[in-house]
Amino acid sequence: MKHPSNQQLYAYWIEQRGERDAPERSDIDPGAIRGILGDSFLLAHDPATGCTFRVAGTRLCALFGRELRGEPFALLWDAESAAQIRDLAGIVVEEGIGVAAGAVGRANADCECSFELLLLPLAHRGTMGVRMLGMLAPFRRPYWLGIWPAQPLRLGAFKFVGQPSVASLADEIASPARRRALTVIDGGRT
Repeated sequence: MKHPSNQQLYAYWIEQRGERDAPERSDIDPGAIRGILGDSFLLAHDPATGCTFRVAGTRLCALFGRELRGEPFALLWDAESAAQIRDLAGIVVEEGIGVAAGAVGRANADCECSFELLLLPLAHRGTMGVRMLGMLAPFRRPYWLGIWPAQPLRLGAFKFVGQPSVASLADEIASPARRRALTVIDGGRT
């Protein structure tokens, strides 16, 4: 992660997570991250319909020139990137791992801006795979923010962040269902 706001959100997420795979949605205090709320968002994931915005920050809404609450997350992306972002969001909710990615947005041919996207899993009422915390932070504030709406974003390179907690991996290894046993099969050779 390169963007300071994404680094701050990630550090807060790690702190709230503790020994769990992901923090609960109720563990996230907007007051604790108030300086970066404008570029942040909360997504709800439904396997049938994909991800939709539950909450979107004011700068993010200004970037696209509209309120994003209730809109599908994939609508912010161009056709090629939308398929990739659906896959990445699916990995975030199914595997409980975060993703950081580059993105490029533009208002027109002359107005381009680079962004860094961060998606992190959240538990909601004890259930993983239904909520995500995210941020789309520009590396430089676009001068055209609020004047012209951004066209669909293009996804760049990405990497996975926030591996499952050590405690959860230890539980998985110790689980009798996960342990493999050596089985000797008599082949009849003497």
